[in-house]
Amino acid sequence: MFVFPGTNRQPTAPCSQAVPGYNAGMIAHLRGRLIAKHPNQAVVEAAGVGYDVTISVPTFSALPAVGTEVALHVHTHVREDSIALFGFLRPAEKQLFERLISVSGIGPKLAITILSGMPADEMVGAIRGNDVARLTRIPGIGKKTAERMVLELRDKLQDFGAAPAAAPASPVEEDVVSALVNLGYQRPAAERALGKVSNGNQQSFEALFREALAALSK
Repeated sequence: MFVFPGTNRQPTAPCSQAVPGYNAGMIAHLRGRLIAKHPNQAVVEAAGVGYDVTISVPTFSALPAVGTEVALHVHTHVREDSIALFGFLRPAEKQLFERLISVSGIGPKLAITILSGMPADEMVGAIRGNDVARLTRIPGIGKKTAERMVLELRDKLQDFGAAPAAAPASPVEEDVVSALVNLGYQRPAAERALGKVSNGNQQSFEALFREALAALSK
């Protein structure tokens, strides 16, 4: 969830005035100054607002020093009574998190625990290899949950371990990717489309967005 620094007050519509039509409840990317970090939490200040983001241990270990700029790939989890942000330095970790929460019985908090308890490549290998015993070594994962992970994910992780799409090279390109994600496209597909239309020249957000959207529609 997000809070104003030094208060418990939550903004009702962050960024909605800055980007017309933007769905403020679906934050996909956050860039700003890191003002606090803990093994399961980071607070990032952007445009005067402090965003409280739940993170995994691997993301915590790779965070820069407090006071410096950080960029997080964010999954926004919306419930009737709250909005919670889960942040990741690497897009692949966010994608794996979203696959995990699609498994019956695994919520966002447990998914963060899972990501903190085993390196992502080892977890993917265990799921693909039907290694239930290996998965049960993760804190909080029993045999039944491990079996569901294997059953529901072993055929959905083919893209993990493949060559990743090139990361956006500029803030404008990152904004384009975030906008496409908010429209419902998967981030890897959005990044691939952007890579096809970006020629290294300085282009406006609107031009890049239209070209990337056209590439996705083909």
